[in-house]
Amino acid sequence: MHLPHPEFHLLGRTGWLRAAVLGANDGIISTASLILGVISASGVRHDALVAGVAGLVAGAMAMAAGEYVSVSSQADTETAALAKERAELAESPASEHAELAAIYVARGLDPALAGAVATQLMAHDALGAHARDELGLTEFTAANPIQAAMASAATFAVGAAAPLILAATLPKPVLSAGIGLGALVFLAVLGAVGGRAGGAPMLKPALRVAFWGALAMAATTLIGHLFGATV
Repeated sequence: MHLPHPEFHLLGRTGWLRAAVLGANDGIISTASLILGVISASGVRHDALVAGVAGLVAGAMAMAAGEYVSVSSQADTETAALAKERAELAESPASEHAELAAIYVARGLDPALAGAVATQLMAHDALGAHARDELGLTEFTAANPIQAAMASAATFAVGAAAPLILAATLPKPVLSAGIGLGALVFLAVLGAVGGRAGGAPMLKPALRVAFWGALAMAATTLIGHLFGATV
């Protein structure tokens, strides 16, 4: 008898991976853009660093709060859906059995086999079977507000620290160009790593985040020049 070979799937990463990539991406883009805008307006490194640090702290807190509220709402919806399904199973198990069997028929099983499968799965874990096959809820996709909030805050701070380090260490003649190019490299690497961690191709996400990052930094640099010229 051969034991089935173990398989490692990446779906379990989707919750924290989305929050982590989003947090780091926002940290790099928003902080680099903020620093470039201030430098373009005033040309003073100290002002840009103060703005960057303030942006890091405020952004990390905002990301944590936003992710927690958003994912908590998703978790509440999932909990309500499961409660409704649990009540329907208690009130009309025959109807729920027929509903589950119909799902399996739609997926390709013949009616007799679909009914037998529904019977066995409901005998084992009726709520779990309906959550998975009717509602599309599994342990891999279940919302986790605290995990998402912590991942977003931590990765935002790490992402924001990268352009801050460049702003603090680069020579002034290449300050703006160095921050911009460095941020684009960080974004491209982040996109590639995110794609790799999720089992997807690396090039497309790398180009995607770099493009939007370049657009944001160009916009804030232009605004800084306009306000700096006015002052």
